Amino acid sequence: MHAFHFIPAEPATTAVLFASPHSARDYPAEFLQASQLDELALRSSEDAYVDMFLRAAPAAGAHVLLGGVPRAYVDYNRAASELDPALISGVTVRAMNARISSGLGVIPRVVAAGRAIYSGKISRMQAQDRLRSYWQPYHDKLAELMADHVHDMGRAILLDMHSMPRDAVMLRNTTRPDVVLGDRFGASSDGQIVDAVAAIFTAAGLRVARNAPFAGAYVAQRYGLPSVGQHVVQVEIDRGLYLDEARVAPNPGFTAFQALMDDIVAALAQIGRNDRKSVALAAE
Repeated sequence: MHAFHFIPAEPATTAVLFASPHSARDYPAEFLQASQLDELALRSSEDAYVDMFLRAAPAAGAHVLLGGVPRAYVDYNRAASELDPALISGVTVRAMNARISSGLGVIPRVVAAGRAIYSGKISRMQAQDRLRSYWQPYHDKLAELMADHVHDMGRAILLDMHSMPRDAVMLRNTTRPDVVLGDRFGASSDGQIVDAVAAIFTAAGLRVARNAPFAGAYVAQRYGLPSVGQHVVQVEIDRGLYLDEARVAPNPGFTAFQALMDDIVAALAQIGRNDRKSVALAAE
């Protein structure tokens, strides 16, 4: 098992880089044996096949970083300190947050629909080993990529790609969005960049919402520092557009949606071109 998979650009010509921290689908044998759930149930936590929507990025000049282990094993979009005392022996947390309380800490206790992964607890040594072997190398690589882009291009624009269950967005008195963009209400990215991202998805015929119900989690909070040239936009895509959620398998619309995402990804890469006019052009 690898902590991450890095697919370099051919070569890097844009400040945009893509990440998919939750699309890994190779489950360690010892984890499957320890879980009281079958693999299909465990897979309900995946951003299944989102990595396959980024195939156009390298040719468009954008790096791609993929998480190496499934989200149910280690969640790269959580802080290493978000350890769940209800799951990990010997852990005490002074300030619980909603993610930990619901079982969705850095080592998850549950998968979708609140189904418990384990019948009991795991040791703190097991948890720390996962963080050391997988979480830390992933974040070391992400931090390196962000810093390199800021140094070489003056800014880094991370598009952190995720998927959301079809029933996750129930907005009152409005149409259900296909895509939710999270910038922590303006804290993790320059607004002009978010406008450009939204315009590209909208031009592709997709309905876009912002920050509700997904405003951005740990990655956006940790790396979204516009004051130093680091911008992060979390992108949540409706799984119903391409996935049979019950089987965690591509639905009949998958191939067409993948082709649409090829065009979207190429356009998103254009936002980070060095001429600095690209944001405005993309938004138009």
